[in-house]
Amino acid sequence: MATNKLQPERVVEMMKKNGFDKVKLFEADGRIMRALIGSEIEVMVAVPNYMLQQMSEDPDFAAAWVEANVTSYSYTGGVNIKYIAVGNEPFLQTYNNTYLPYTLPALENIQQALTHSHLSSKIRATVPFNADIYFSPDSNPVPSAGDFRPDTKSAALEIINFLHTNDSPFTVNIYPFLSLYGNPNFPFDFAFFDDGAGNNSYHRIRDGENGYTNVFDANFDTLVWALKKAGYPDMRIVVGEVGWPTDGDVNANLENAKRFNQGLIRHVLSWNGTPARKGQIEVFLFSLIDENAKSIAPGSFERHWGIFEYDGKPKYALDLKGLDDNKALVPVQGVRYMFRRWCVLNPHVKDLGDLPKSVDYACTMSDCTALGYGSSCNHLSEQGNASYAFNMYYQLQGQNMGDCDFNGLAMVTEEDPSDDKCRFPLMIAHFRPVVLHRTVVGIVLVVLEGCIVFLLVVS
Repeated sequence: MATNKLQPERVVEMMKKNGFDKVKLFEADGRIMRALIGSEIEVMVAVPNYMLQQMSEDPDFAAAWVEANVTSYSYTGGVNIKYIAVGNEPFLQTYNNTYLPYTLPALENIQQALTHSHLSSKIRATVPFNADIYFSPDSNPVPSAGDFRPDTKSAALEIINFLHTNDSPFTVNIYPFLSLYGNPNFPFDFAFFDDGAGNNSYHRIRDGENGYTNVFDANFDTLVWALKKAGYPDMRIVVGEVGWPTDGDVNANLENAKRFNQGLIRHVLSWNGTPARKGQIEVFLFSLIDENAKSIAPGSFERHWGIFEYDGKPKYALDLKGLDDNKALVPVQGVRYMFRRWCVLNPHVKDLGDLPKSVDYACTMSDCTALGYGSSCNHLSEQGNASYAFNMYYQLQGQNMGDCDFNGLAMVTEEDPSDDKCRFPLMIAHFRPVVLHRTVVGIVLVVLEGCIVFLLVVS
């Protein structure tokens, strides 16, 4: 969900060079799917929530979706589709059960379409749930007390039974960052995979014979226990989203993101599993690239989950093999930027009466999340805040000269106003194919110094 997007082909090439072998897509975008052809990268492709009602009520719609977005790519040398994610956190509490009646019927219709397409043996349909679908009671906050949320339990168990019957995994999104974000008294180091001293020997939670050194394992095992109580003790679990943002909150920064993600990778590659579920854990890091057009209703950090910047540059060193903390990721190659010019507050303007209104407008129409409390540009002066806001608007409008005015308050400069903490970005240049609206009149053959030259004549 970004204003200036990278070319999918370049992103896929970057993924291959870094050794990513799986990717989760939140929608079946045709350009991205075509870019994945022949890559061998395993794909989870999603049905967005806004399609669930129609997909639940119309089996033909589900069949057409599968034909267009799954079957048409499922040939030898095509796209390696492994999962279809039906919806995205449809039982999230903030949705107030909006998607509750549609999720299972949509899942059933997708499964039926896969069966008719002879793909059900190699492609599994699943439903990514938010971790708020299960809980431990305040009176006994340990994983073994875990159970499914009462208001959705009946519907959840129906879906779980369907998944189990079709040998599909339970997919869950777990966010230790949100535990820290939502509770000022949450123990900081418990959100990570070490205690701050480079080890993970300190148990903050005791649950019978099990000890928990991090909230990820405790959360995961709460689900393990909930499934066990429901009669599915061995059901496979896929973590569909887990990660840490780098901006938009006092705890969202590069240092914490690297600490969390590198610790997670080491934890997963150890094959130790969790206290209640030993063995391999399958996780999808959230997310690949920042999204400057994503809703910030949950918090300004929502636009900064990427391990890569908006332009495909890695934010920090991350070793996907868990061996070298300083191993650099490979960036997206061949990115083109707009001209090296920025829109800033004109230092010669004396009357700043309209400045607050102009800044509010610029931020409403662009992305000023880096200016928030604890964020990367929070240290700027009032003038710096204005310049940042003006520049974000100017860049997102394609550097049009008329968009750097703000009633005479702004000016264009070729001097980068960034500092060592706050980056004033230049946007990615849009890639547009050049189409010649011409008519071919004829071909002229010319002999020039013994060589035959063909000239295409157009009008």
